[in-house]
Amino acid sequence: MPHILVDHLLKTYRISERDPGVMGALRGLLHRRHRTVEAMSGVSFELQRGELLGFIGPNGAGKSTTIKILAGILRPDGGRVEIDGRDPFLDRERHVARIGVVFGQRTQLWWDLPVGDGFDLLRDIYRVDPVRYRRTRDELVALLHLERMRAEIAAALLHEPDILFLDEPTIGLDAPSKLAVRDFVRRANRERGTTVLLTTHDMHDIEALAERMIVIGHGRVLADSPVEALRSQVMAERRLVVDFAQGAALPSEVPGATVHARDGQTLSLDFDPAVTSAPALIARIAADHAVEDIRLEGLAIEAVIARFYAMHGAAEA
Repeated sequence: MPHILVDHLLKTYRISERDPGVMGALRGLLHRRHRTVEAMSGVSFELQRGELLGFIGPNGAGKSTTIKILAGILRPDGGRVEIDGRDPFLDRERHVARIGVVFGQRTQLWWDLPVGDGFDLLRDIYRVDPVRYRRTRDELVALLHLERMRAEIAAALLHEPDILFLDEPTIGLDAPSKLAVRDFVRRANRERGTTVLLTTHDMHDIEALAERMIVIGHGRVLADSPVEALRSQVMAERRLVVDFAQGAALPSEVPGATVHARDGQTLSLDFDPAVTSAPALIARIAADHAVEDIRLEGLAIEAVIARFYAMHGAAEA
C-alpha cells in the first residue's frame, strides 16, 4: 500500500465577481455574480514511504490546494485521498498527529510568544512525552540554528511526524538559511525516513532535494517523472563549458554546437548529444585550441521548467 494515495481529486471554488469602480460595487450588492474556478481536475499520484517529491507548477495551478487536502484542512469535491489508509479530512485528529506542515507564507507559531514558549505549547497540543520532546527540541535547535522560518520547520517536526508537507519553505530566506533548510530536510528524509512533499518556486530546492518531480498546471498533473527524465524529455541539449588558455583566440563557431555565451576566456556551447557526442565535440575543440578546462553541464532546471510550461500553455501567472 502506498504511503500517500491521491486518486482523481477534484476541487472547485465559487468566486464572486463585480464590475470595477463605485457603481460596480453598488451593482454587486444588488446583483452578485459568481464564477466557478476549478482548482483541481482529476489529480492522481502515489508516494511510497520515505520518498521526497518535488511538487511544482505556476501560481494558481493547485499546489497549495493539494497540500491543504492532504493535511486535512480542505475536503475535496470528488476523488479519493488516503494516507496510511486514512481519510485525512474525516480522521483529522489521528491524521494530524502523524504529519508536519509548513506554509512558508503563514506561521504556526504565535507572534506574541517567544519561540521556546511556542514549542512548549505545541508539545502540549501533540501530547509529546516530555523526555522525548526535550531530546527532539534540543536536536532541532542545534541543527537549524533557529531563526523564524527555521523555527517553523522545527515546530513542524517536534512530534517526529512520518510525513512532512512543505509549501514554499525557503521563501524570503537568505542563501545561508536556504542551504541550512535544504540540508535539514535532506537529513530528515534520508536518516529518519520522513516522507516529504515539497512545493516551491525555487528550482534550486527541487534540484538539491528531489529525485522525483510532479508538474501540475490548470489543476491537472502535466508530468510525473524523475528530475533527469523530465530534463531529457523537454530538452535534448547539453551544455559544454570551455575555459581557453590565457591569450588564446576563442572560435567564432564550433561545428556540431551552438555558442550560448562568451565570458572572457570562457565559451558556453549547447549541443544535442544525439547529433554530436560529447567526446567527439571535446576532442574537436581540444585538437584545434589551447584549452585549460572543459566541463559538461546539464541545462539549468529553471530553463527546463520554463520550456515545459511553454509547451503546455501553463505560463507563470
